[in-house]
Amino acid sequence: MITGALRQTGRLFALAAEVVRAVFRRPFQFREFVEQFWFVASVTILPAALVSIPFGAVIALQVGSLTEQLGAQSFTGGASVLAVVQQASPLIVALLIAGAGGSAICADLGSRRIREELDAMEVMGVSPVQRLVVPRVLAAMGVAVLLNGLVSVVGILGGYFFNVIMQGGTPGAYLSSFSALAQLPDLYVSELKALVFGFIAGIVAAYRGLNPRGGPKGVGDAVNQSVVITFLLLFFVNMVMTAVYLQIVPPKGG
Repeated sequence: MITGALRQTGRLFALAAEVVRAVFRRPFQFREFVEQFWFVASVTILPAALVSIPFGAVIALQVGSLTEQLGAQSFTGGASVLAVVQQASPLIVALLIAGAGGSAICADLGSRRIREELDAMEVMGVSPVQRLVVPRVLAAMGVAVLLNGLVSVVGILGGYFFNVIMQGGTPGAYLSSFSALAQLPDLYVSELKALVFGFIAGIVAAYRGLNPRGGPKGVGDAVNQSVVITFLLLFFVNMVMTAVYLQIVPPKGG
């Protein structure tokens, strides 16, 4: 069991390395990239915007309640915004891309595999990785970066509204604490997380789609496995990136 898990992990990293190399090879499948970009964006943009509102509201309400108990209501805005931008936003985007876009990518590649389309491409000397996987992975990464900005803005606005309306916070205090604690590296690390998470979601979905076991049932199992594996990897990588960021970049005013 452990040997099998290590073998699967090695193959996943090998596919990731092959995708990185194939990005710089020509010809680049630009039309396929645009089509996949539009598809992933179309199935994730509305859910991302809708989910970010309650996320921002819950974070603002929870942080506002804690700061009120501690007598530090003036820091509610800064703490809420940092939580949304650094943690909630990239995770929301990545989970939606993995659940919606990644599952579709896995199902598409898996169905091509069981219909032997990928085998036919390999026989004709066409690389399925360069032709199909690279555009899908790049599309997931691009959509993740763009959606991360949207989710951050919507989440911040949702937190601002609920803090001011429901908890009686003052707009000036919310905005001033935000400007006092937040800094540009917070946004940079958020976008970097979104980029890395999009890459992980695309790679895992492609790997499971390229290696289904059995017929149509195997494709369905591969879709479920790709979503679960992606979720586990996202939370682990998020923990590592957050720890490294907090060690490298000092807090504002520190």
